[in-house]
Amino acid sequence: MDVNERIKAVLAGHPIVLFMKGTPQFPMCGFSARAAQALKDAGATFHAVNVLADPEVRAALPHFANWPTFPQLFIHGELIGGCDIVEDLKASGELARMAADVAGAAQA
Repeated sequence: MDVNERIKAVLAGHPIVLFMKGTPQFPMCGFSARAAQALKDAGATFHAVNVLADPEVRAALPHFANWPTFPQLFIHGELIGGCDIVEDLKASGELARMAADVAGAAQA
């Protein structure tokens, strides 16, 4: 399976995916830490992918998503954005609504 297929498989397998440097428990950059914390604060259940542990994904994802930096948040396979966008969505309450919508859809 090539790297783009692997990325698609991860996105298909999880409604909320954060591609980040490190893990939510041990983030390896401030932006990744802030994005993961914003998701936790919003009550989101999310799957994290440590791009530092998978250089192939780290190299391919910016081209796949047309987004140059990490972290990258995807909801239902759609790129939402990076740290600043995630924090803006949290501040407006939109991130919590999006997380609740995902949780509701999973229960339906």
